[in-house]
Amino acid sequence: MKTVLRDAKFLVETEQGMEVVARAAGRMRRGRKIRILAGDAVDLEVSLYDPTRGRIIWRHV
Repeated sequence: MKTVLRDAKFLVETEQGMEVVARAAGRMRRGRKIRILAGDAVDLEVSLYDPTRGRIIWRHV
């Protein structure tokens, strides 16, 4: 993950070098116990319709 944007959005750089604006999915969004910080490794689901948007489904420690 590259940077934290406003409105609970994140700028994520993929292994291929693309930049994706992503939101947290599921319990990461509801409960504040899972924090996502700049520099964290995350798994990402990219939208089929807009490849510049996605959602973070897992944060690796």
